[in-house]
Amino acid sequence: MPTDLIITGLVLFLAGLAAGTVNSIAGGGSLFTLPLLIFLGLPPTVANATNRIAVLSGGIGASETFRRSGLVPVAWLKLAAPPALIGAVLGTGAALIVPDLAFQRILSVVLVLAAGWLFWNPIRPPDTGSHFPPAGTARWISRAAFFLVGVYGGFIQAGVGFIVLTITSANGLDLIRGNAVKAPLVFLFTLATVVLFTYSGMISWGMGLALAAGQILGATFGVRLQILKGQDWVRHVLTLIILACAFRLMVMG
Repeated sequence: MPTDLIITGLVLFLAGLAAGTVNSIAGGGSLFTLPLLIFLGLPPTVANATNRIAVLSGGIGASETFRRSGLVPVAWLKLAAPPALIGAVLGTGAALIVPDLAFQRILSVVLVLAAGWLFWNPIRPPDTGSHFPPAGTARWISRAAFFLVGVYGGFIQAGVGFIVLTITSANGLDLIRGNAVKAPLVFLFTLATVVLFTYSGMISWGMGLALAAGQILGATFGVRLQILKGQDWVRHVLTLIILACAFRLMVMG
């Protein structure tokens, strides 16, 4: 195997390891891995599709670890998954037809907006102790919000974890249980996007699997850290992740 392929594979594995860890704690891993894939020579739309393999593998590791710990709020997942899946199919459909140049411009705008959003940092959970989704009008608003999460996640993915945590924290879930909703939710709608991208032949499997190998290990490690260290630790790490993502976005600009 040529040396450059070994180095590329190692870089992708380490990037996946880091991305899996931060994704399981908060989100934002794709803000690193998506630009990396483009930097390594993939067309923007192919990089977008390839990145989903890593996200999917990280979702497997994080979801299974949360499930074994009994922390997944099933009622929340039942509320969020159907609209998010529908939205993800629509978002992926848009990603499949957008030209590379247009996608690159859209990505640039999204990254600039994400930088401002990350500095704002709206994830401040009230920690009401409730593990159940809202009722009445608030329930329908949450469904609509998760539909939009799915559309965004299907189209571009980067930063979707922060958005999910904003919704769950606004409804009273602490950060650990918010992550326990986010991990299986992102796994489910990413599975749908991977099927569509695979059918369209847009995934670079070699790069995607190298990222995925690191991401599944990083995700499992990140969840175990959360459970071991508790919510205060997660808050501190979340702040560092947000600052790191914002710095990465500024460097990219």
